[in-house]
Amino acid sequence: MQLIILNGPNINMLGIRKPNIYGTEAYSNLNKRIKAYAKKKSIDVKIYQSNHEGKLIDFIQKNYNKYDGYIINAGAYTHYSYAIKDALELIKKPIIEVHISDTKNREDFRKISVFSDLVEKQIIGKGTDGYLLAIDYFVGGLKDD
Repeated sequence: MQLIILNGPNINMLGIRKPNIYGTEAYSNLNKRIKAYAKKKSIDVKIYQSNHEGKLIDFIQKNYNKYDGYIINAGAYTHYSYAIKDALELIKKPIIEVHISDTKNREDFRKISVFSDLVEKQIIGKGTDGYLLAIDYFVGGLKDD
């Protein structure tokens, strides 16, 4: 199984930006942990991050059905990027939406996900472990809450 993890703006600043909300784990460490976890599950995982909406869209368009599953944390783009939503509509494979913080209990604008009707599951407020839970979901090891 091949999975892609798409990360949007500021996620590369994990451990630095608002550690009281997003935790102290560095982005590079998270990527290593994800790759090691996926390897134990016999999953090939690629991680892509961009702070630029157009680059995320270009990546989705070039790879829209290349992977068996898609995990996306689009950061702030989650709340308003209909352009990314339009690109995600190309994907005919399962998509899991991950958010490190509990977006349902934050500012009002963060409670909205323009992707929610496209994703198979949302994993929200589980910290960086949300990515591992998404991997588990793809291998059948995570049941609905």
